Amino acid sequence: MEVTGKQKLKENEFVILSISEVSSASSSTSFSKDEPILARFGSGSGVSELRFDHKSDSSANIVFDLRNSQLLRLGPAESLCISEASKDNKERGYSRGISIQFKNDEDSRAFHCAFEQWKTEVVVQGSTLPNGAVSTSTSKFDEKIEASSAKMYFHYYGQLLHQQNMLQDFVRTGTYYAAVIENRADFIGRVVVDVGAGSGILSLFAAQAGAKHVYAVEASEMAEYAKKLIAGNPSLSERITVIKGKVEEVELPVKADILISEPMGTLLVNERMLESYVIARDRFLVPNGKMFPTVGRIHMAPFSDEYLYMEIANKAIFWQQQSYFGVNLTPLQRSAYEGYFSQPVVDAFDPRLLIAPAISHVINFTSIKEEDLYEIEIPLKFTSPVSTRVHGLACWFDVLFNGSTVPRWLTTAPGAPTTHWYQLRCVLSQPLYVMPGQEITGHFRLVAHKAQSYTIYLTLSATVGDMLQTSSGKLDLKEPYYRMSQPQAYSLAQDQQPNQLLQTPDILTQPWVEDGSVPVQQPSPNHDAELHSL
Repeated sequence: MEVTGKQKLKENEFVILSISEVSSASSSTSFSKDEPILARFGSGSGVSELRFDHKSDSSANIVFDLRNSQLLRLGPAESLCISEASKDNKERGYSRGISIQFKNDEDSRAFHCAFEQWKTEVVVQGSTLPNGAVSTSTSKFDEKIEASSAKMYFHYYGQLLHQQNMLQDFVRTGTYYAAVIENRADFIGRVVVDVGAGSGILSLFAAQAGAKHVYAVEASEMAEYAKKLIAGNPSLSERITVIKGKVEEVELPVKADILISEPMGTLLVNERMLESYVIARDRFLVPNGKMFPTVGRIHMAPFSDEYLYMEIANKAIFWQQQSYFGVNLTPLQRSAYEGYFSQPVVDAFDPRLLIAPAISHVINFTSIKEEDLYEIEIPLKFTSPVSTRVHGLACWFDVLFNGSTVPRWLTTAPGAPTTHWYQLRCVLSQPLYVMPGQEITGHFRLVAHKAQSYTIYLTLSATVGDMLQTSSGKLDLKEPYYRMSQPQAYSLAQDQQPNQLLQTPDILTQPWVEDGSVPVQQPSPNHDAELHSL
């Protein structure tokens, strides 16, 4: 019987074409091929087991205790599972042998991978522990991230409404689709790993582009929805396997030719998914394999926005009351004031608020070390062309899909079509005054913390005459002020030509040079039309 991918019901189940039991007398008993046989990995009383269940004949079911079992490959789609018999002497004997016929080599490899995992692990009270022992060892992810933060994170992304929010970001989804389909030459006949697959949409794109097989790795409960979505597209589901687990922990049967992922958070680095993307590269990607996206850039520029500054400062006025129902609130005024300015502002703003050309920090996903993402320090240097007040630093990011056919950029720049990432601004509690030609210097430092985000340390300085002005702020990227519901000075339609100060690259065809430089800094003549074409 031909078995389709949508009949793979659960992550620890495999559909087997046929099995034959081999006796010690070298005779064999074959199980019918008229109905599929399910091979199930599971745990009974803390012992890892492999069950072969025949749908119509439960008496024919076979159970192997994986602690004393072995699996041998006899061919691309055939294996032999044997169970060792207990012997008092040193001779090894076997009490049972099963010849297994798989549909194809991919299924065979996936089954062998699962066998090795379950053979060395046992489930005790819902936790996966080494076979026969209780262990307190944790994965790299668990060592870096607080359990409470991880629980909330995976709960959030396990809900369809949040996946819908991302899917309906047509700039995001459309750019990924174009990057994959336009570069189908990179995908045809290749093995792809989708890191943090979510709903499985990128896995389906890769399959549409002709991928040989896609392994969709997703740690949240969204993995179950991904299986349903993929099964509902039978022309593609045969070439997609959903694996529930963290990329730091799962094992794959083969190496990947391409990694695809959407690891970007606010300011590119929020949620610390980039680290998982890099870990997946080190664990799964073949040498010189491709990564979609390939490169990320954080862009920064000083801005002036008196309206925003007063909006934040005025929030603390409440704490100036000396008799609020007979209570003096002023002891908390300073703390409240500092607290409001510790929140990065997430919104869409008019690029004309920028007072100097942006500078960029490049993160090359193909070469950066995971540890280099724990702390990122960026020196700042700008020159103001006007006399104004500097209220802080505006930030946005873009990523490059460096395909062999069409390199494509996805940008979140102000003036470009708005994405669900918007832009981010760090507002200083003490603005700086600058004159035309004034140099603004400082540092922008990102320090990762266990709540899957970063602490931002920002310092800006400017000298007016003989007076040095310095303003600093400490902000938590995990706790931003989402300002999208507030009146905006800039239309969310984003139908204006981006300010030339942005120097945004041509996001469709901008070449990438390995040293990290971008040869053409000025927008192309058709820049606005190209942005909207995404």
